[in-house]
Amino acid sequence: MRAITIAEPGGPEALVLADVPDPVPGTGEVLVEVVASAVNRADILQRQGFYDPPPGASPYPGLECSGRIAAIGPGVTGWSVGDEVCALLAGGGYAERVAVPVGQLLPVPEGIDLLTAAALPEVTATVWSNVFQIAHLRPGETLLVHGGSSGIGSMAIQLGKAVGAKVVTTAGSARKLAVCRDLGADVLVNYRDQDFVEELGGHGADVILDVVGAAYLGRNIDALAVNGRLIVIGMQGGAKGELNLGKLLVKRAAVIATSLRARPVEEKTAIVAAVREHVWPLIEAGAVRPVVDRAFPLASADDAHRLMESSEHIGKILLTV
Repeated sequence: MRAITIAEPGGPEALVLADVPDPVPGTGEVLVEVVASAVNRADILQRQGFYDPPPGASPYPGLECSGRIAAIGPGVTGWSVGDEVCALLAGGGYAERVAVPVGQLLPVPEGIDLLTAAALPEVTATVWSNVFQIAHLRPGETLLVHGGSSGIGSMAIQLGKAVGAKVVTTAGSARKLAVCRDLGADVLVNYRDQDFVEELGGHGADVILDVVGAAYLGRNIDALAVNGRLIVIGMQGGAKGELNLGKLLVKRAAVIATSLRARPVEEKTAIVAAVREHVWPLIEAGAVRPVVDRAFPLASADDAHRLMESSEHIGKILLTV
């Protein structure tokens, strides 16, 4: 089969389409014939040499895919060859075929085409596990989403509104903020000339979903409400910051940092099951939708990475096989 390989860490040109051995599904796995994958920030970090795959995972980038089941490994029930699926991966989505633990498979939601379904697994699993399973966002609370026009951000806005939260979001242009407004955001903050702490007002945010990291740490603490929960899932603004524990104590607040890729299969299985139970009905009802900027052929993965690094995209960037 063909897959995108990384011979040596580097820029987008380090992504090379090559012939590689076919994966073989092991016990509890299925083989998926990939129709599309999607680009995530983690893929860029892996390409640069900063984010190795977990032990035992595919060496190729790609944390999600959509496609059709081509083969079933021992011990798998409930799925058949030919089923259209999308999947959460620990790696290997930038390829023609990938072996997937059965617990990380999802059916393609009704009303969503197979190609577009590749935009769903990573964002839905990330947002649901962090905002709802960990931070326990409740109806009537305020959710602050940084980077609301991103794949993660666009899903967080919609799911926050779907459960009855007030959603505040940041983005860097009027064009991106307009998309956030259309997705349901209540308060729009252009981070280039507005202070999100001031725009939140006196109560603050009960939950903050942050992809920036160190650069926003102090202001995120200022923005938290009493009993607030700051969930850090990215470090686009650096990894080391100063934390004022006094402010945290006064607010009885929590700072939680999480990642999804390296979690055990059992944890991912539980997250995917929760996504299927809680998020899939919202997608099928039309209350939540994937946001896709554009699609590139697999051989142009380098161009897809350049677009993501430019931050000019809105929503997800897909790779078609």
